[in-house]
Amino acid sequence: MRTIRFIGLLLILGMLSGAGALARAAETTGLPEGGIGHTPPRLSLTAGDVSFWRPGAQDWSQAQVNTPLAPGDLLYTGPESNLEIQIGAGAFVRGGPGTQLGLENQEPDFIQFRVAAGSASFDLHGLDSGRTVELDTPHGVFTMKDDGYYRVDVEEDRTSFITRRGGRAVMTHPGGEGIAIGPDRMVTIEGVESPRAASYAAPRPDEWDRWNEARTEHLSEAVSARYVPHGVYGVDELDRYGTWRILPAYGAVWIPRGVPAGWAPYSTGYWVADPYYGWTWVDTAPWGWAPYHYGRWVFVSGYWAWAPGPRVVRPVYAPALVAFFGGPSAEISVGFGDGPVVGWVSLGWGEPCVPWWGPSGFRHRPWWGGWGGPRVVNNVVIHRTTVVKVREVNVYRNVRERNAVVVVKERHFGRGPVASTRVRHADGKRLKPIHGAPPATATRARFAPGDERGVRPPEKVPSRSVVATGPPRRPDPGEAKERKTLPARGADPAPRLVPAPRRNPAAPVGQGLFQGRSRGESDRTGRGRPPSPSTAESRPVPERAPERFGTPETPRIPTFQGEAGRGHKAGSREHQGPRVREREAGGSSRLRAEKAGPRSPAQVEAKGSRQRESRGVRPEPPARPQNGRRIEARSPNRTEKFERPGQAPSRGMTRDAPQGRRAARL
Repeated sequence: MRTIRFIGLLLILGMLSGAGALARAAETTGLPEGGIGHTPPRLSLTAGDVSFWRPGAQDWSQAQVNTPLAPGDLLYTGPESNLEIQIGAGAFVRGGPGTQLGLENQEPDFIQFRVAAGSASFDLHGLDSGRTVELDTPHGVFTMKDDGYYRVDVEEDRTSFITRRGGRAVMTHPGGEGIAIGPDRMVTIEGVESPRAASYAAPRPDEWDRWNEARTEHLSEAVSARYVPHGVYGVDELDRYGTWRILPAYGAVWIPRGVPAGWAPYSTGYWVADPYYGWTWVDTAPWGWAPYHYGRWVFVSGYWAWAPGPRVVRPVYAPALVAFFGGPSAEISVGFGDGPVVGWVSLGWGEPCVPWWGPSGFRHRPWWGGWGGPRVVNNVVIHRTTVVKVREVNVYRNVRERNAVVVVKERHFGRGPVASTRVRHADGKRLKPIHGAPPATATRARFAPGDERGVRPPEKVPSRSVVATGPPRRPDPGEAKERKTLPARGADPAPRLVPAPRRNPAAPVGQGLFQGRSRGESDRTGRGRPPSPSTAESRPVPERAPERFGTPETPRIPTFQGEAGRGHKAGSREHQGPRVREREAGGSSRLRAEKAGPRSPAQVEAKGSRQRESRGVRPEPPARPQNGRRIEARSPNRTEKFERPGQAPSRGMTRDAPQGRRAARL
């Protein structure tokens, strides 16, 4: 009898544990797995002629703002054009005229770009601890792990790299070890087979650098950041194209301004085939990123509003938050011919998404990833531990709203803008939910938004090989076939691989490989001089606001157009590095303070000149390098302090110039 009771108890415990496992499985499906949870880089700005190419596409097409980038994608800017890519809440990559910029790899703690030609800036703020940004160029690879401002200019025979605002990087070239680059430095590499590198103090910021700084500061002041989770891209556009309201049922909601009558979410944009996420929505509105990849849409008092829901610690990206439907066209409308149709509607408050992307154990299951509000299934609020079967989800609240269900012919799905292929007067009640991806095949024409041809880069630019620490990562062909998309094919040549830099590079800037001198020395010798700034001036051009969605509430920061790879105007003193200001003032700031006291440097210099004239002392000779150290030259009968490049002078030691003796200063 005891044995029977014991066996029965074990069976009951097993059933309870199985139910708990199912509940936990339903709860953890939103956790990152494989490509799930990785926010792709967002194309956040295009000005002028900007082209886009995805492996497998037919040709270069015009780039569309809000396109999520995948490894293998390439962007090219024509003359007087520029672009911006957002890779973090405060991290941006920008390209100037004539720049080819590509995304090579993206992992949770690593993102890899390539620049084959032109100029690009990496304005990095708020990088997660341990995250690495790699930049591959034809002459060397640069690794960035610290916040700061970085700029690269790639020419046919040379690459220059600049660090500002506390930025540090490591440079690696073929056949060499990693070399550390400190803040406010400029490094140039010439040659491919036998590269020659030189280091200088960073030049003054030019107009391109100042525009980058002004734009980043403007984007970091978004008011909408207080209503959405930290890490959501595109919050600045929410400020300028809509207003926030607090509703008792939904909390903070955002209402777009200037939308046309009869407008509905997911009705003005494109469906594109993403190699990792499958079908992805790209909206044409400048604000069309956050409301289509996070939160839910609600219809209140005759208008549409985006509800992000309660803030969560970690927002999770989704390619689109919609429910798909299918059905024969004869049951929906008359006069559109035979053949099936595909429809979709935006998810309402708390409704689950049924993923059509990700690994097999993740797809086709109810998913509330990144959603912090209540969970609603068939208009009923459920507990978080409730196990929901996907076949039981068949009621979506927004279906009953006018024009909310968007329907297109299946053969038109993913081909061109939705507005031109939409089926009018569709009866959404006759459509059946599709718990997964729509049954449309991704052809090459569906790899990019739109079919308008873009400007193509020169033939020699895409064929340039770059230096990298690892091969580019592409989606697995098996996964692409399973999602009914074409395997990605790369058009760029294989990179020249070098070892990844060590944590603490042995050779700092100014030693080892570097054969150049400091900028002050180069100006005196005439050898190894950095390129002179261009005399051509560039002027900011305002961005054109879309007509369909009204005008922003505040004017947009001017978009920079010009020859970004060259210097233009001298920067202000606030933008200059401390070493530049130090040289202009005439020596070490510590030594100057000891001599001048409360007086200004001009007063000290005038007084020193009068004293030298009265004594008959010869003028001070120019500073001269000695064994890689910069010497502050003084008159023969006075002691002088010395310092190494990038190192503060010692407080307790001086050097007697004529005899070379050292004496402790009391």
